[in-house]
Amino acid sequence: MPGHTAQSGPPSLSPREREVLAHIGAGLTYHQIARRLGISVHTVGTYTRRIRAKRSAPTLADLVRLSITQANG
Repeated sequence: MPGHTAQSGPPSLSPREREVLAHIGAGLTYHQIARRLGISVHTVGTYTRRIRAKRSAPTLADLVRLSITQANG
């Protein structure tokens, strides 16, 4: 199945989703992320919703925690 690992874990994040997640973890706002990546604020929201769905992260705080966890290995 596309996006799943061989171990049937959670769907993997796309490179852009990982980039957005890193910026969220760094404390940037959606507007700041959009400017840095050259995309619209709406698109940042779309990526964020996809990340939340893939990682079962119901809140922004959960996304920040996920970002920190991934950054620390």
